[in-house]
Amino acid sequence: MRMNMASLVAALAVAGATLVIASPAGAATATSGTFGPHGYGGIKLGMTAKQAKATGKIVLKWRDYCSGWDYKAHRNARHEVGLYISKKRGVAVIFAPAGVRTPKGIGAGSTLRQIKKAYSGVKEQPSGYYVTAPGNREADYYFGLNRQGKVEQLGLVLKTQDCVN
Repeated sequence: MRMNMASLVAALAVAGATLVIASPAGAATATSGTFGPHGYGGIKLGMTAKQAKATGKIVLKWRDYCSGWDYKAHRNARHEVGLYISKKRGVAVIFAPAGVRTPKGIGAGSTLRQIKKAYSGVKEQPSGYYVTAPGNREADYYFGLNRQGKVEQLGLVLKTQDCVN
């Protein structure tokens, strides 16, 4: 089943799980690394909560059918999460911390033109853009753009996720 990205973004907004990627007063961020196509920072899409927790890299924020987690090294505000883990599907949604880019160099501040040049087949949804993550047919990259048309939110989403739509 193909995920509806508009539903994903709407659910995240309602849940208050928007990832803030701006740094105070334009300060440079220390975060770096490649985001996807299978995961980020030792956490892979599809890992069970037990497997992901065993990496020692994440911390639980709240439990439900899908639990909300943060990377220990990239903590979010109280009402925001860095990833969702489904009881049925495992790690289902991962958001990129500030400064992190896809293998093709797309990240915060990238333009839609740059996204389309890097990834053919980008599709528009009412609240953002998505494309199958090259090298992982089971996942999509999600690009949330701001009013200036630049990436402000980057996600890696299991196509069969059952957490946010």
